[in-house]
Amino acid sequence: MALMYRDLHARARHYMQRERRDHTLQPTALVHEAFLRLMRQPDADLRSRAHFLAMASIVMRRVLVDHARERAAAKRTGGKARVELHEGVAAQQPRGEEMLALDEALTRLAVCDARQARVVEMLFFGGMTEEEAAESLGISSRTVKRDWRSARAWLHAQMSEPPREFLR
Repeated sequence: MALMYRDLHARARHYMQRERRDHTLQPTALVHEAFLRLMRQPDADLRSRAHFLAMASIVMRRVLVDHARERAAAKRTGGKARVELHEGVAAQQPRGEEMLALDEALTRLAVCDARQARVVEMLFFGGMTEEEAAESLGISSRTVKRDWRSARAWLHAQMSEPPREFLR
C-alpha cells in the first residue's frame, strides 16, 4: 500500500499542476479522499496494480468533479471568487465550469463508447501512461492512443464552450 500511495500521490500532484493555482484541493487531500472512497466500495475487486490505478482514476475524477460542483454552488450563493489576471496560467488550467462541462461530455461519451471514456479517465484524471491504461484494459497501446485521439476530438466537439489547452 505504501508504494501505491506514493504512486497515487505523484499522479495527483501531476494532475493538480494542471489546475488553477488557487485551487483549494491539494494533491494529498485528493489522494486521501479518493483512497477512502475506493476502500468504501464493497465491490472493489482490486486484482492488480493496473486495475487499482484504473479504479483510482475513476474515483479521482469523481472527487474533482464533486469539488468543482461545490465551488460552483458556492459562487451561485454569493461566495466571492478571487480573479487573477494572469493570462499565461489561465490559458492552460481548467476552471470549475470547464471541469463540469468535461464531466457531462465524458458521461455522454461513456454511453457511445465506454472504452474511450475509460481511456480519458485513466489518462486525464488518473495520470496513467498509455501503457498502463492498455494493460488495465487488456488492449494494445496503439489502441489506447487511437481511442485517446478520438475521444479528445469527440469531447472538444461536444463541450458547449471550446476547451482551452487542458485537454491536449
